[in-house]
Amino acid sequence: MPPRTAPRTDHLEFAAAVDRRLARHDASHVWSPHSVGTVLALLAAGASGRTLDELRSLLGAGPEELLPALDAAVEAEEGLDLAAFNGLYVPADLPLLPRFAERVGARPGAEVAGADFAGDAEGVRRRVNGKVSDTTRGLIGELLPRGVPGKDTRLLLVNALWAKVAWVDPFDPAYTRDRAFHSPGGRRKVPTMVRTGRCPFSRAHGWGMVTLEGHHGLSLDVLLPDEPGAAPLTGGELAALHRGRSVQEVALSLPRFSVETDTSLVEPLASLGVRRMATDEAEFDGIGPEPLKVDEILHRSVLKVDERGAEGAAATAAMILTAAAVPRRPVAFTVDRPFVFALRRRGALLFLGRVTDPVDPGPSRP
Repeated sequence: MPPRTAPRTDHLEFAAAVDRRLARHDASHVWSPHSVGTVLALLAAGASGRTLDELRSLLGAGPEELLPALDAAVEAEEGLDLAAFNGLYVPADLPLLPRFAERVGARPGAEVAGADFAGDAEGVRRRVNGKVSDTTRGLIGELLPRGVPGKDTRLLLVNALWAKVAWVDPFDPAYTRDRAFHSPGGRRKVPTMVRTGRCPFSRAHGWGMVTLEGHHGLSLDVLLPDEPGAAPLTGGELAALHRGRSVQEVALSLPRFSVETDTSLVEPLASLGVRRMATDEAEFDGIGPEPLKVDEILHRSVLKVDERGAEGAAATAAMILTAAAVPRRPVAFTVDRPFVFALRRRGALLFLGRVTDPVDPGPSRP
């Protein structure tokens, strides 16, 4: 039987909504609903009024309910290759409510520390990038570019995530061959893994989904539309695919792939109705008495999939400024056209994205 734990419906709705804003017809992408969701949930923990309402509407739940569910997905376990980091950096002259600092400090891998943005912003940048690089095992060496954070930054909230999964039933590299893939730019040959065996499969709303099982509750869903150019999945459609899973014999052909994305999230979130937090009307009185607003939210993510398993890393940083006073026969499942993927553990999507033209990470290595 398929694993009993499926992502929360509200988490799927959030992930699908943001993914629609990040997706491009002719480009691959990847992002982390877990990492972005954690940062937004922590912002919600310090928000009130319409700012909180907008965040809750997108996230589908309040921080009291959502944060424990996200924490459970990155809970430490013997033999599990997974790491999480949550950082809060605050200058000495910013009065911070103890409850907000405690909320961040209770997250996995937390660090709450002072930061001299005005006098040594570059030092803060190096420290945060170092923490992110350590957490992600070097897959994300630089989250914050030069000049970020700025000297006027009042608070910096950071999340980083790394996960490595080994397939329970790995592909045999000897059977990997160049096979046709129909990308938006035309047909080309890409290194494609093949495997026939029993695994969770479902079909709904014009999509098929196969789940590759990993150890420690990690799994990768590969979602393939019946027709090219299908509209992005909604959260309800994702939930239907999860509900409909049953173990079947599947002849799977899947390209090896590597995908990486570096993006700003302020505009995509605003298009989804989360606007107030980046204006002078932002209500973050749960952080401290000083009026604050979000200036920028940066996100980087990378995922590599090969015959032995998958490895992914993501990091999100929210820069906050002072405000003005006022995301049977084997079933043939041949992934030869753009597809969607989701790496998950327990109730959370750790990584979500789309591959339109596979970039080969190279064969797996012991």
